[in-house]
Amino acid sequence: MMGRPALVVFTVLSLSVMSFALGACSQNRSTNPYTATAEFARDPLKAQQLTREAAAIINEDPAKAETLLRDALTADLYHGPAHNNLGALYLKQGKLYEAAGEFEWARKLLPGHPDPRLNMAITLERAGQIDEAIAGYHAALEVYPEHLPTVQALARCQLRNNRTDAHTARYLELVALRGNEQWRDWARTLQFPLTSQP
Repeated sequence: MMGRPALVVFTVLSLSVMSFALGACSQNRSTNPYTATAEFARDPLKAQQLTREAAAIINEDPAKAETLLRDALTADLYHGPAHNNLGALYLKQGKLYEAAGEFEWARKLLPGHPDPRLNMAITLERAGQIDEAIAGYHAALEVYPEHLPTVQALARCQLRNNRTDAHTARYLELVALRGNEQWRDWARTLQFPLTSQP
């Protein structure tokens, strides 16, 4: 009979510990920058609308765009385009650490899209991590072969850092054919010394 009360005390103590742990978990959630979102309360349509609004003004009013993107992520923490755009905004402001965090979210949420990978590679390049940046550009091309913005960024990175390889000439050919006028001119001035003449 003496074993029973000890068991009851242990159960009550266990419930107290679990209550404390659950309370601590709910307090930890409040430190998340996107606090209002619960798994069951996601609003993807609102997040999409706010992300579009932010994209329309991101160059003219970056502060307002950041507010809209944060609101979008409050509506739906798992809205990949909002993470990607917020990362782009941080990158433009030189906040490389914050940008990388947002691009990592976007990469996971948009597995078939090259933009988060491209943006992460640009961030790594700006941070001076050239090998990692080149690997990131290649990862973006694995998702979307011949993605022109990635091809342009990779070729530029390779040439700036004297890291050309067997593919660089092909990248320059693609840019010379498909890039806008400024990129085409840039590629054409560099293309011919790198291509092998028959």
